[in-house]
Amino acid sequence: MKRRPSLDPEFQVSRFKLSIPKTSNLKHDTSSRWPIRFTRDDGRAHREGSVMLDRQKGSSEQRRPRVAVFKFTSCDGCQLSILNLEEDLLALGEALDIAYFPEASSTMNAGPYDIALVEGSITTAEDAHRILAVRQQTEVLITIGACATAGGIQALRNWSDIEAFKRAVYPSPEYIQSLSASTPISEHIHVDFELWGCPIDKYQLLRVITDFVVGVQPRLPVDSVCLECKRRGHVCVLVAKGIPCLGPVTRTGCGAICPGMGRDCYGCFGPSEGERKGPGLPPNTASLARHFHEGLHLIPVEVMRRFRGINGSASPFRTESEAWENKG
Repeated sequence: MKRRPSLDPEFQVSRFKLSIPKTSNLKHDTSSRWPIRFTRDDGRAHREGSVMLDRQKGSSEQRRPRVAVFKFTSCDGCQLSILNLEEDLLALGEALDIAYFPEASSTMNAGPYDIALVEGSITTAEDAHRILAVRQQTEVLITIGACATAGGIQALRNWSDIEAFKRAVYPSPEYIQSLSASTPISEHIHVDFELWGCPIDKYQLLRVITDFVVGVQPRLPVDSVCLECKRRGHVCVLVAKGIPCLGPVTRTGCGAICPGMGRDCYGCFGPSEGERKGPGLPPNTASLARHFHEGLHLIPVEVMRRFRGINGSASPFRTESEAWENKG
């Protein structure tokens, strides 16, 4: 496997801050290596591998890991979350070579890349072709945001007639080249890690990038927003106010912003996960949907719409919404 550049051995990561000591005070060891663990798809089966971030032999200078940020069908909100890292972005710029990021710079260097961040869903034939090229020139590929991980709000087209939309919106619909469905990146290529959210949480992004760089398997919380509400002392809007909140089946990561403001969760961070899968286990969408209908008296179409939102095409939400679509 081709060797990759390394970071300083004193690369420091705290929960929310990242700092890089001045390299002039470091003693360089040309034999030092730090692995990035990942799973690749070689066309036949997934296999475990590692990327070695090595400095160039015979040189006291270190070639930084190359990072690229790609946009597909999306609103750019997750890319803006990267820019909103502010001072931490400057620290990342010292530790990493941000080689391709059109949202931030007109300088766009060609691959290969050590890490690629991919925002947006696949909605055109051109997108489907381009994502294959991105995968081929990237060692670790991370999807960021609801569009890339679940198809996004534009996946509402998956239950409608896209041709009818074209005729209603555009005077010359024949010039619009679009697929009938909006699909997540993982339906087209192998993805090494998914970062959920609409938009993503910038501190989770920083955590994932630094974990990969220093050779730690990224681990983010996948439990429900309900636990975050309890930790923050928020009153449960589902119980106290009778609001149809998706918090019980949505993964944490946003800081429980909406329930903290007395509003219901809309599922921006996608379905929560449990250690095991099966009926009655997280995310227990069937139980929550039944409570919406029987306890809060939502009619079936309203229950369907609760699950068919920003992450409506994510499997647990999609399955539940379709179960209520044709109920009387």
